[in-house]
Amino acid sequence: MSAPLDGIRVLDLSRVLSGPFATMTLADLGAEVIKVEAPGKGDDTRAWGPPFLAGESTYFLAINRSKLGITLDFKKPRGRELLHRLLELSDILIENFRPGALEKIGLGYEGTHKLHPRLIYCSISGYGHTGPRRMEPGYDVIIQGESGVMSVTGAPDGPPFKMGISIADITCGMYAVQGILAALYHRERTGEGQKLDIALLDSMVSTLTYQAGIYFATGQTPRRMGNRHPSIAPYETFGASDGHFNLGIANDTQWRTFCAATGLESDPRFATIPLRVQNYDALRAQLDSVFRQKPVSYWIETFRKAGLPCGEVRNVPAALGDPQLRARNMILEMQHPRAGAIRVTGSPIKMSATDTFAASAPPVLGEHNRDVFCGLL
Repeated sequence: MSAPLDGIRVLDLSRVLSGPFATMTLADLGAEVIKVEAPGKGDDTRAWGPPFLAGESTYFLAINRSKLGITLDFKKPRGRELLHRLLELSDILIENFRPGALEKIGLGYEGTHKLHPRLIYCSISGYGHTGPRRMEPGYDVIIQGESGVMSVTGAPDGPPFKMGISIADITCGMYAVQGILAALYHRERTGEGQKLDIALLDSMVSTLTYQAGIYFATGQTPRRMGNRHPSIAPYETFGASDGHFNLGIANDTQWRTFCAATGLESDPRFATIPLRVQNYDALRAQLDSVFRQKPVSYWIETFRKAGLPCGEVRNVPAALGDPQLRARNMILEMQHPRAGAIRVTGSPIKMSATDTFAASAPPVLGEHNRDVFCGLL
């Protein structure tokens, strides 16, 4: 099977995470991605660590597979000339410089669109290219706080917490891919490229969904609730005799099944979702007393037999060791020219009529200069 984006070329001027995550996804779908880095320095994340493998940043290795790596100083006239020659042969440009930075060196959208009208020009930034805050820089942790997400993350009586992953960057990268695929479809119909303006703040605010809905409907400020859900119960983390597990009871049929599986007597205070939320403290106290009596394995087995959504709270090694991930090709092994054998997470996109691209190791700095530039000179 051929990959769905075979024949599509992406010129990747982005750095750090949001843009590289997007271009890695496009590479997984079969696009040829040329990662352009500053000579002698490269992507900022090449210096992020520890840990390093033979001097290579594991952060960089995690998000740059299946790309061709070149070095080019496009701030200089000769570099811009080569970049435009690459753009003539490309379908997509993706960048995450601060708004206005590329305009200053003649690589902004308007001028680029005139020269390359079929090019899809994707810009990622903290706050977008319009609005009063467009010039502000925005890293993931800044946007997690500014978006309101941190205000609803953490224990009720504790400080706000950012998530343990760079969720703003990753979500923004996902939206960039969605926009790029839609723009490719538009170009297929019209022959015209366009600009995509993808902001980290917009992306994170979009994830508020029902939390924003609570505020819009009631005027009340959503608050931190630990691991519980504001509108469903029990839907959270519980402690067993030897660890923790998650349980999700999302409707009243599941609740009745849960009561039968655990031997709990029917209690009219907990008969419906609104009643369980209203009487949450009493419900939680009762469940805690029951769950503490048995180990996690007992409860997981009990709930799975009953067909109830549940799962262990696993650490990263345990999660990555799940045979389910191996079965779905979610752990990739490849040979890097310096770091040797490495493993990275795979693509979650599985398709029946097309395939994802066979992954290759992330490039060392300037690894493909000769291959790419020889085709231009």
